[in-house]
Amino acid sequence: MSLFSRLQFFTTVNHLRDLPATRAEIAFAGRSNAGKSSAINTLANRTRLAFVSKTPGRTQHINYFSFGDDAYLVDLPGYGYAEVPAAVRAHWEKLLGQYLATREPLRGMVLIMDSRHPLKELDWQMLEWFLPTGKPVHVLLTKADKLNRQEATQALASVRKALAEHPNCTVQLFSSLKKTGTDELELAIADWLK
Repeated sequence: MSLFSRLQFFTTVNHLRDLPATRAEIAFAGRSNAGKSSAINTLANRTRLAFVSKTPGRTQHINYFSFGDDAYLVDLPGYGYAEVPAAVRAHWEKLLGQYLATREPLRGMVLIMDSRHPLKELDWQMLEWFLPTGKPVHVLLTKADKLNRQEATQALASVRKALAEHPNCTVQLFSSLKKTGTDELELAIADWLK
């Protein structure tokens, strides 16, 4: 039985003081429109567990999804969407930075990037907030179905090379449309939850 098949919505949080008591958390982070909600839905084999919108920046709070056994997938607000008001963006940045740097039950982060546009400035900022914790990062290069085989291989190799000096970082290709890469991601996350 898939780890993600048990995934259920648990709660939404907008302030760190409201974070629930948990045993283990896996954060899902990524730029707005990188395919984060689609990836969560694909992993859970459901269509509307995480809300997918044509409007980037819809996830504005921290959303908790339960694996059961006090373990959670934590869907963080998407970042980098220009039309979000400056005050909202500042709140997100503070919330994300503090959460990633200080959250004790956090076991690792899945950093989601569009495979056609990886490692943008804000992706590096997320890594800068999180890498000092020493916890693992698994980079999920989404929308791989939009690349041909050679382009996908090049994107994967390029990101691996850029992150080579960070031994806690792993990288893979993923496609929600073709449902490829789910087993590899599930293995990484199951290892973190042990």
